[in-house]
Amino acid sequence: MPYRNHPHNIPVGISACVMGQEVRYNGGHKRSRFCTDVLGKIFDFKPYCPEMAIGLGVPRPTIRLVGDINQPRVVGTDDPTLDVTDKLYAYSDETAGTLNDLCGYIFIKNSPSCGAFKVKVYNNDPTSKSFGYPQEGKGVGVFANAVMEKNPLLPVEEEGRLNDPPLRENFILRVFALNYWRQTVEQKPTLGALIDFHSRYKYTLMAHSQKGYRALGRLVANHDGLDEKSICDQYIALFMQTVAKPATRKNHVNTLQHILGYLKRTVEGEIRQDILSVIRQYHQGSVHLSVPITLLKHYVDRYGNDYIRSQIYLDPYPLELGLRNQI
Repeated sequence: MPYRNHPHNIPVGISACVMGQEVRYNGGHKRSRFCTDVLGKIFDFKPYCPEMAIGLGVPRPTIRLVGDINQPRVVGTDDPTLDVTDKLYAYSDETAGTLNDLCGYIFIKNSPSCGAFKVKVYNNDPTSKSFGYPQEGKGVGVFANAVMEKNPLLPVEEEGRLNDPPLRENFILRVFALNYWRQTVEQKPTLGALIDFHSRYKYTLMAHSQKGYRALGRLVANHDGLDEKSICDQYIALFMQTVAKPATRKNHVNTLQHILGYLKRTVEGEIRQDILSVIRQYHQGSVHLSVPITLLKHYVDRYGNDYIRSQIYLDPYPLELGLRNQI
């Protein structure tokens, strides 16, 4: 049967301040209306604030990362004698290990606890010329780092980066994909369930990476004779890695043309040429991806076979999110 039933209670972790909770150091928040008003309708958000959890309170002195980029200490910005390193690492390690039910996480940028990308880590060597300045390299907040290390499959984004349409679409696609995996293959890790998942995600994978799609196909073929659980574990790790990078316009065009090929015997040539013309318009950047997808899906639903109608690429998340209207 075609996959069209999108759940509206997918568990997703989120920084509490992004939900509008007044837990920032200054008693404020960083509410994202997109998260609360749009994504809140489909995600069951689980808010966390590590700094509150370790007893820093509100308002509180600001803290920052210092020292080793990969294992920084956490001290007060104005008062280095305020050291919460051990407390924050202990809380992060313990809590991150309990989040295996989540299908995604939205962090807040620049936070020494919850920043996922490019968090500043300051030089604390008094003999260095760059003492007190941010070091080169990309730091990660202590809690965010623990979450990602203990949950390597988990799609992760920062609230600010969700303003970028391709990153937003890619993050939500991955959340729905991981949730679908957990509701199907993870519940019953058999080769049959894996083959069905791989079949439904064929064109999604092709849009992201044909190389990745072929590698995953070889895993499903199981030429090495691995047990089903091992195959499934390897598959989902490579799957999430393959779809982690937003699909390119060129790959989308190639995928759309492949799907159009399934209508060769059921839709007259003039109509197929019209669809191909719209695909070309998308290739040229004249229309958004939603235009050829909507047109193609219309004919696939009516004249395609069960296999092509079951492709999640045509309907990966709720239409009302409008994600393909901007890419």
